[in-house]
Amino acid sequence: MAKVSLKQREEKREKLVAKYAKKYAELKAIIDNAKKSDEERYAARLELQQLPRNANPTRLRNRCELTGRPRGTFRTFGLARGKIRDLAFKGDIPGVIKASW
Repeated sequence: MAKVSLKQREEKREKLVAKYAKKYAELKAIIDNAKKSDEERYAARLELQQLPRNANPTRLRNRCELTGRPRGTFRTFGLARGKIRDLAFKGDIPGVIKASW
């Protein structure tokens, strides 16, 4: 189990990313647009740097919904590999069976 503080920190980051997503996308579009002048692109870079650090989507971390484990998390299920295994053996995940050959 991950500490509660780590789970809360990740939730806080998700809220910040959602809050600044539109602004972040607009600034990135200006920066990537080669037709804009260098001054406009430079100003957009400076404005992007003024945004909170945790508003950057690359700082998000996929965590297991049940345990909060940061590694070995499958995107399709939102669970860590150990929990997928446990739930699959119990038959709680539809369509997932134990492999045998």
